Order: sequence, then C-alpha cells, then structure tokens
Amino acid sequence: MSNLVIAEHDGAEIKPHTLNTIAAAKAAGGDIHVAVIGSGCQAAADAAAKIAGVSKVLLVDSAEYENQMAEAVAPAIVKLADGYSAVFAPANTFGKNVMPRVAALMDIQQLSEVSAVLGDKTFERPIYAGNAIATVKSAEATDIVTVRMTSFEPVEAEGGSASIETVSGTGAQDLSSFVGQSVVSSDRPELTSAKIVISGGRGMQNGENFGMLEKVADKLGAAVGASRAAVDAGFVPNDYQVGQTGKVVAPDLYIAVGISGAIQHLAGMKDSKVIVAINKDDEAPIFQVADYGLVADLFDAVPALEKELG
Repeated sequence: MSNLVIAEHDGAEIKPHTLNTIAAAKAAGGDIHVAVIGSGCQAAADAAAKIAGVSKVLLVDSAEYENQMAEAVAPAIVKLADGYSAVFAPANTFGKNVMPRVAALMDIQQLSEVSAVLGDKTFERPIYAGNAIATVKSAEATDIVTVRMTSFEPVEAEGGSASIETVSGTGAQDLSSFVGQSVVSSDRPELTSAKIVISGGRGMQNGENFGMLEKVADKLGAAVGASRAAVDAGFVPNDYQVGQTGKVVAPDLYIAVGISGAIQHLAGMKDSKVIVAINKDDEAPIFQVADYGLVADLFDAVPALEKELG
C-alpha cells in the first residue's frame, strides 16, 4: 500500500505545508511517494527527496506546468494516482484549487479538511464550523484527501534519501491560459505558517488603526490577520482573513484584538497553542477559548504593549 502526496513548491523549494501533509499520509500507513509537478522544478524534487519518510519522488517537469494552473495539474495527478491507496494535498489555496478537479475527473468523493487519520481508510474531519468532528470511512479504491495542516506536526525536511523518477506529463491543455498574477510582498511571515499572529476585528474601527497591530507585529516577528467582520468592512484585504471562510492558523501565539469571537472566527484559530484576547467587553465569546484575557480598551492596551516591547 502506498500513498501519494502532491507537493506544493515554487520550483526551487518545497512549501512547509507539504511537510504537514506528509505527516498525514504517514499516519495512513504504507510507503510515501511525493509528486513534484511543474516546469524547471528539479531543485524542488531534490528537496523533496531529502524529506524524512519519503521513499520515492515522482518528477513531472514540463513546460505546460510552468504556472501550475489547476486545469493542467489536475489531469497529471489523475495519471499518477492509479494504484495508490490515497492522494493527499494540503487544504490551502493550492490544494483547494486542484484536488476537487482531481476528484471530479476520477468520479471520486473527496475527503476535505481531514484532521486525523485513524487507519483502515477511516478519517476525522471537522463539521459545523469545527463544533463537531465527523468520523468517515471511505469506500473508494483511491481516496482524494485534503489535509488540515494545523492538525499534523510537520515531518523533518532533512534525513531522507528517496529516489527520483521522471514521469511524462499529459500534454498541454487549452481550457485556460495564464494571464498574470498580482502578489502582495511583505517582510512579515506568511499568515498560515507564522509562529505568532496578531489579528484585529471590527473593534479596530478602521483600516488605519491596523497600523497599531502592524507595529506590534514587526517587533514580535508576527503575521497580521483579521476577522471576517474587519475584512467585510474594508479595513484590510481578504488575504488577512482568519476563520471558517478564510485561513486556518495554529501558531504558538495568537493575539486577538477587538475580536468578539464569532464561531466562524474561532474555527480558524482555536487550535493555536496560546490565545491572548484583548476586548473591552468582558462577555465576548473570545474569552471562552483564550488562555489569557485582558478586558481593556484596545486603543490603550495595544500602544502600551508596543511601548513595553521596546
């Protein structure tokens, strides 16, 4: 029995979430193979071969995968999937874009946001905004699985010596073409992989006040997030959103500022190791999940915190 993990990469390096996904595949048992699909991505394949626990790397290196468009990558995964017990990918933007297409092409029901692997094709996944956990048993010959990265500790990026096998692609597709992309650059850590996250909610009142959080974030080496209420109000861009319909994070430290703690937001951050809440409403739901709570006006507390950090 073997499991296939679809690597997320930039052509040169393997993205950290792939390591969490490999941990999930490892829990399922059997050999672990990693697929690296792209153009000019030999360096990424070399990096994948060094990951602990990986026995083989499948390299699909062809021009049609230059921008890793889902319309091109999905058929390549379908070609590779034959004979595997399960195909795993992270439940992030990359995995959510590609894997449903793979499941549709294979006429297989996808298992999404898996948070635990119990073995024997049995998995756990959160439902009802994380308030309940469903145990599901698959009857498919090959399972198509996206993994909630925060539920699995990453495997070591070094220590392996897997073989690399080159596999041909499926040919160019004419369903879509790459026009361009606009990438937001920041010196701060990426939100879903940051060890410290400081997030603001509707209580921030406007986008300019998020500057207070950014100053604290820069001193802590933290990423900046937001609740859906703050995003919907136009305070910050969509890529800041943490929650059920945003990004799921589980940093070592999560600081919630002016966030009431709606169930949809809690679904995206309640697995954080330490949660600190700052809110002037002592009955805010966020305090029910917080390890430390400060009932105070954020416009007093945040500047004081920044000053204390030096």
